[in-house]
Amino acid sequence: MSAPTTLSSPPFDVVGGDHAKLDAPDRLTGVAAFTDDITLPRMLHAKILRSPHAHARILSIDTTRAAALPGVVDVVVGSEMPLTYGVIPWTPDEQALATDKVRYVGDAVAAVAAIDEETANRALAFIDVHYEVLPALCDPREAMANTDVLIHEDNRHGNISKRVKLAFGEVDSALAAGDSEPGAHRIAGHYEFHGTTHAAIEPHCALAHFDTTGLLTVWSATQVPHYLHRELARVLELPTYRIRVIQPAVGGAFGGKSEPFDLEFVAARLAIKTGRPVKCLYTREEVFLAHRGRHPFSMDYETSVDADGRILAVSGETVLDGGAYSSFGLVTTYYSGQLLCSPYSFGAYRFHSTRVYTNKPACGPKRGHGSVQPRFAIEVQLDKAAHLLDMDPIALRRRNLLGANSTTINGFHIGSNGFAACLDAVEASSDWQTRRAKLPRGRGLGVAGSTYISGTNYCIYPTDLPQAAVQICLDRSGRVRLFTGASDIGQGSNTTLAVIAAEHLGVELADVRVIAADTDLCPVDLGAYSSRQTLMAGNAAIMAAQELGKKVRKAVADHWQCSPKVVTLAGRRAQRLDDPAVFIPIQDAFVLAETAFGTLGSVGHYNTPRSGVHGDYRGGTIGASPAYSFSAHVADVEVDVETGDVTVHHIWAAHDCGRALSPVLVEGQIEGSVYMGVAEALMEHHHVMPTGLGLEGEKEPGPWVSGLLAGSSLLDYPIPTTLDTPEISALIIEDPDPRGPFGAKEAGEGPLHPAIPAVVNAIYDAVGIRIDCLPVTPEKVLAALDALAAQKGSDDA
Repeated sequence: MSAPTTLSSPPFDVVGGDHAKLDAPDRLTGVAAFTDDITLPRMLHAKILRSPHAHARILSIDTTRAAALPGVVDVVVGSEMPLTYGVIPWTPDEQALATDKVRYVGDAVAAVAAIDEETANRALAFIDVHYEVLPALCDPREAMANTDVLIHEDNRHGNISKRVKLAFGEVDSALAAGDSEPGAHRIAGHYEFHGTTHAAIEPHCALAHFDTTGLLTVWSATQVPHYLHRELARVLELPTYRIRVIQPAVGGAFGGKSEPFDLEFVAARLAIKTGRPVKCLYTREEVFLAHRGRHPFSMDYETSVDADGRILAVSGETVLDGGAYSSFGLVTTYYSGQLLCSPYSFGAYRFHSTRVYTNKPACGPKRGHGSVQPRFAIEVQLDKAAHLLDMDPIALRRRNLLGANSTTINGFHIGSNGFAACLDAVEASSDWQTRRAKLPRGRGLGVAGSTYISGTNYCIYPTDLPQAAVQICLDRSGRVRLFTGASDIGQGSNTTLAVIAAEHLGVELADVRVIAADTDLCPVDLGAYSSRQTLMAGNAAIMAAQELGKKVRKAVADHWQCSPKVVTLAGRRAQRLDDPAVFIPIQDAFVLAETAFGTLGSVGHYNTPRSGVHGDYRGGTIGASPAYSFSAHVADVEVDVETGDVTVHHIWAAHDCGRALSPVLVEGQIEGSVYMGVAEALMEHHHVMPTGLGLEGEKEPGPWVSGLLAGSSLLDYPIPTTLDTPEISALIIEDPDPRGPFGAKEAGEGPLHPAIPAVVNAIYDAVGIRIDCLPVTPEKVLAALDALAAQKGSDDA
């Protein structure tokens, strides 16, 4: 583990300190209560019956036999919750339980509440469902072309979920310059990014209780309590004031819990029907079926560069495999192109992206939502350009730096920009200049860069209301209570907010108690997605803390008969700046303030800037952010030319997070991002069996049903163990942004992006082959090595 690299280190008392997560002891000792740890008196257990077909019409559902089974208390079907929903309000195409049609293997059809899980599981076999099986479409290009088989009959665009076409500048002429200008190059490439899932340790779980006053309380392992609250009200047709959503401790999410799921509606409806608490816990297979993971992308890119390595134009055409439902797909389709225009300056740019419905589990947001896939493609394109130009790949990236306080070609405003410092850091740390292209055959270095948003500039639904809010109370004991709707899913947002409050109010981190993610107790926050928590909830916390700090300093100043300007709050003291020997404990300072002003409480809120952030065109708001982070990675890999195995020995990951409010947390996010990136590059694959294939590739009937998952457990879905994980050097770069709290920007998702292309580019440096279709497997490596040898033999002949 490397020490942080910083650009600036102004004096702070708590910010930038060496502190761990507030909840770390509870998680490490098993004290933390996750949703499945909660048990209520008279609690029932729910299980969901799922479709065995990828595409079928529901002809009838008969629950009579299941309801009569001893131990079964009630059953629910889709007709009791017929309204459609969706996390994006413009695409509500899901039902809690399907009423007339199922669209993938695993689609929810009915549910049972019983006295225990065993009885509930047994009862599912007694639900009689008759289906009319329909042709299944598991290939997005086939689905896009098919006008006879429609996955959503009411979609006026056939099986196309969303299509985006945007262009900036004279793209065709700029591309042509790559063919015509002396020394210029035009690079075309086809890239495939496979589907991957989140693999969070904790499965989805929901517990619902409907009390005698008519209040529905739902505990859920969600990362968006506010959006869940809204959709529960919609589907259950209850007013929001009669619903309370509580997020207990969450065991990881990575985007996989960022929208409502069938289990929350099922538990809630059954709790209302039975008058008893109802818990529904996914099996690991159900987690894989619920999915919402990384979209498979099929990408065709063209890039032109001049003789000096300047990017003249980039053009991309992408087909996204969306699965059965929209999820966040509207946003994903825009992100697939909008977030590519930094950290490099493009002369001209266009992208055409088409998201397609298929009869597979729905895809959605996974860490680095929508932009990890195209980042892989463009960073490999740039590496190809550098080699054609015989230019150092880092030098080519420096040649195209966008810079601070600039505007991307698609109109996004960039504030602070530490990308150049990121490149410097990984270049020096990896000993790039003396090692690249000079290592023995089979060993190589690769570089890649990226950028990511610090929260999306606009709410998922249209509103002028704040995106984040925080309430802070000061207790006369010296304790600070902070209430926030923000969702801590393991990334440490509660700790970050406590750091901010402690810095402003002169207490230690341990003195701040955070109460979070309870819609009855806490102000609204939109949730943990798009790396928004630090910037948005952080700014709200600053606003609330500053107001209280002002009152405390005023009361102490009046007591000392001095100006509030000479009173500072730090280290559990109120102290005079002009006479440090004069101080009182912070507890006494709080008492003076409460005596002067009454009970000490304040509210802070944050909304994003609405001008000067993005361009004025349709779709110009999607991908806009108050601030952007930047990352650069260098990967050191070894390729075994006999077996095709690829070993990643080391990744140097530099990340510009603006200001590291808690460096330990930032390092953890960088390391986790790199781990996930390496896993996606080499191992992970959420693979669905294609339509009509058998063991030898024959047409149906085959040995499996179309639309089945190839692996639905963590035994079948490989992710790296500690033995597979490379050495990671987390290099923190601080380039504070004026829009962030203390200058902070995101660190939770951006550091993932460069890991994948850095590994792939390092493979080229090691053995001279390009793997443009992920994941990198030994079979692909050996095939590419054979093709390279055959080409060399042909050239020699």
